[in-house]
Order: sequence, then C-alpha cells, then structure tokens
Amino acid sequence: MVDADQVSYDFSDALLFPSYFGWNWNALSDCLRDLHWLPADGYLVIIDNAPQLLPDSSHDRHTLFRILAKAVHHWASPLGQPEGKVVPFKVLLLCDRDEEGRRERP
Repeated sequence: MVDADQVSYDFSDALLFPSYFGWNWNALSDCLRDLHWLPADGYLVIIDNAPQLLPDSSHDRHTLFRILAKAVHHWASPLGQPEGKVVPFKVLLLCDRDEEGRRERP
C-alpha cells in the first residue's frame, strides 16, 4: 500500500466494501466500524510488508493507524453491537526478518 488510494482499494477489495464506499479516510473508518455486509464472530486484518506501508507519508500512515485503532476499540465495546456482543477485531502488521533488523539499526 504505497498511497492513500491504494489503501482504500486494498481494504475495499479485501473486505468487500459496498458500492457506496466513499474512497476517503472517513469512509474507510466508517466501513471498518460497520461491516454489516460481512458478518463474522471476529475479524483479523493482516497487513503484509508493514515497513513499506505508506512510505512517502508519515501523516497518512498515522491516519491509517488511528483509523485501525478506532475500529479495534469500536468492536471491543459492547455498546452499539448486536445483542451487546463484543466482536474481536485485530490488526496484524507483518514484516520480514531482514526488514525488521534494518529498521532497528541506526
């Protein structure tokens, strides 16, 4: 996911966002906190190659992480959930071992 447009496309494609998806950060946030078209007992979002996520914009990367954190907190709260049932929503950021080592070295 090299830019905000690619982030929107990848999430929409992976989670089968409805046709009314607005292709912006607010729409991504709204859809991640709804998912009525994709009912499940839990959700796991896996982001592969996380060190290369939005490499040219720390602002966009921060925005995406804030949206994902907001979705995690939303699904963890029984308020507003059907039957007050908490639904796990987890995000896993993957990186390969070589990339992890390079980022830790000064």
